[in-house]
Amino acid sequence: MFDVVFYEPCIPSNTGNAIRLSACTGITLHLVEPLGFNFDDAHLRRAGLDYHDLAELKIHANWDALLAALGEDRRIFAFTGHATNSYADVKYRPGDVLLFGPEPTGLPEHVMDHEAVTSRLRIPMQPSIRSLNLANSASIAIYEAWRQNGFAGAV
Repeated sequence: MFDVVFYEPCIPSNTGNAIRLSACTGITLHLVEPLGFNFDDAHLRRAGLDYHDLAELKIHANWDALLAALGEDRRIFAFTGHATNSYADVKYRPGDVLLFGPEPTGLPEHVMDHEAVTSRLRIPMQPSIRSLNLANSASIAIYEAWRQNGFAGAV
């Protein structure tokens, strides 16, 4: 129903949690290389539990390879602390792509400014806080998009 992209993720446990989230929600998780870990990492395996085989996971060599795989006419929402639009104000549709940046830096400007990106979105936080955990941010966005679409496919 939805696709989630982790652009150059660095922390293996966040990606492991996202793999588990993919299995639980039915989203496709895309990882854009380079990755800051390998798939033998114990933290990644532990966070993903035994859900790795149940998740839809795709790895792309770079940003251009991701865009080619997604195809045209997809809405891509870049999640960043450098936005004024709230994620909660979007009317999500099946096929939307939720894009998140690497843990230490967030999405680079050249990605957020890319013509394929529909809009930048923000998850509200207290003003003195720098950022949410990557896997938590993805969970917030996925569940809002899924809720708006009647939790299609859920039991």
